[in-house]
Amino acid sequence: MTEEFERRRILVVDDEERMVRFIRMNLEHDGFQVAEAFNGKQAIQKLRDATPDLILLDVMMPDIDGFDVLETIREGSTVPVIMLTAKGEEDDRVRGLELGADDYITKPFSPREMVSRVKAVIRRTEGAGGSMHDIIEVDDRLKIDFDRREVWLEGKLVKLRPTEYRLLYHLVQNAGWVLTHDQILIKVWGYEYRDEPHYVRLYINYLRQKLEKDPANPKYVLTERGVGYRFVDFKRPKE
Repeated sequence: MTEEFERRRILVVDDEERMVRFIRMNLEHDGFQVAEAFNGKQAIQKLRDATPDLILLDVMMPDIDGFDVLETIREGSTVPVIMLTAKGEEDDRVRGLELGADDYITKPFSPREMVSRVKAVIRRTEGAGGSMHDIIEVDDRLKIDFDRREVWLEGKLVKLRPTEYRLLYHLVQNAGWVLTHDQILIKVWGYEYRDEPHYVRLYINYLRQKLEKDPANPKYVLTERGVGYRFVDFKRPKE
């Protein structure tokens, strides 16, 4: 088992159950945690629920093909994606990469090649954006362990509902950057909720009630009036 990748979550999306089992077995052997989806709709749902570190996405699926799924993912997420396909044509590889895929593996592939590609893409993307797998110390009051799904405030465990947790996850993942109302709706609730901005205001309020010392004057979840919300940039050195 490789400790470096022990807690990394991989979402495997393929309509062939035998292929999913094969990929799962090899990823788990190297210490990865694996979630499964067998069609495009399940993939979008698992992206919200499982918050994977990387997605292995098959191109040829019966309801929504992998290109359409990738396009939908990229409307609201930067999670690394490796495309899997029996197609080896250059046009397909280029199309996947232009839609935002991070790599491309052609079937049949060896387990060693597949696992190596997964590790390489994770190292590359985490090196660019920072890891969410260490315990995050926002300040002396607030600590977050996303691997254990635990939030600690002044030494006490805070109970968050699943939606509150997903909202916090995406805000912290983009700490220092503004997320618009639409971006938050798509990441936390899904595309079908794009016309429900009151959901964002309601759950931002819930989160502030649980985390902020003074919810009326928040220090963690900041409002960007008319645009959206921003989690405080706790990584920036204090002046």
